[in-house]
Amino acid sequence: MYGNDFASPSDAPSASPEPVEPGLEDFWRIVGEDGRIEPRDAMPEDYRSSLVRQIAQHAHSEIIGMQPEGEWISRAPSLRRKAILMAKVQDEAGHGLYLYAAAETLGVDRAELLDMLHTGRQKYSSIFNYPTLTWADIGTIGWLVDGAAIVNQVPLCRCSYGPYARAMVRVCKEESFHQRQGFEALYTLSHGTPQQHEMAQDAVDRWWWPSLMMFGPHDSGPHATAGHTAKSMAWGVKRFSNDDLRQRFVDMTVPQAEALGLTLPDPDLRWNESRGHYDFGEIDFNELFEVIKGNGPCNAERMANRRRAHEEGAWVREAATAYAEKTAARRTAGAA
Repeated sequence: MYGNDFASPSDAPSASPEPVEPGLEDFWRIVGEDGRIEPRDAMPEDYRSSLVRQIAQHAHSEIIGMQPEGEWISRAPSLRRKAILMAKVQDEAGHGLYLYAAAETLGVDRAELLDMLHTGRQKYSSIFNYPTLTWADIGTIGWLVDGAAIVNQVPLCRCSYGPYARAMVRVCKEESFHQRQGFEALYTLSHGTPQQHEMAQDAVDRWWWPSLMMFGPHDSGPHATAGHTAKSMAWGVKRFSNDDLRQRFVDMTVPQAEALGLTLPDPDLRWNESRGHYDFGEIDFNELFEVIKGNGPCNAERMANRRRAHEEGAWVREAATAYAEKTAARRTAGAA
């Protein structure tokens, strides 16, 4: 998913309770049967709060993610590219709306979630705090960032919380289209002039490692530091570890880079016949943690833009509320 939903091991909740808390027998039965929990079903409070945090971070990431690409709508190299990029940015706004709606089924208010984003109490994906310096960045985001998102998000279509799982079906279909669009744009550049190829390679060099960081820190093996995975998997929300998903992404992406004629910036990247996977270099997670803390290249800029847009849109929200109240009053009067 978009978002860095992890905590230190000391903050991690334990595995499924023994004995089961009274009133939650159906919850654990449904989860054990790979079923879907619905909003009116009984659920553990930490399951609910964890889902609120995860879905909200995902929603925040979608709307913040409109910014780095939206900056290039007016500078797209052709009318076709402009139309494609406008459609993609609109899709991201829609994804945010689906996800905020899913979060609201858990008893939270969308305005409350946005307030927590604006005040820094909730986060969004670290990947959207990097600048888009050239047009090639737009193609690279589609190929790498949306590609990583797809690897993360497809398993969420089978997560245990019904509204989230159903929202993710449509999101993943659209993200898959975005990934193909990005690949095609980057392919055009990489097979163009020498200057265009150089631009494409430079963008890949800058976005490769942040894309790998999107999966979060190690949550398996001796170097595990992420703390939510065990409980999230017990709940049926998460299906695979960060490390497993990252490996899938690398294995998928290396052949695509070869088709693009571009080099991934990792001298340790090579096929391991005995493992049946690609080996790759160690990620600098210190950079990830610094970006999450607010020290990334564009953290301040992204949040300032987001707060300003929210403030400038206040009149629209007020008008919509007034119209809804007037319509409701008319219906009540008509019924009387």
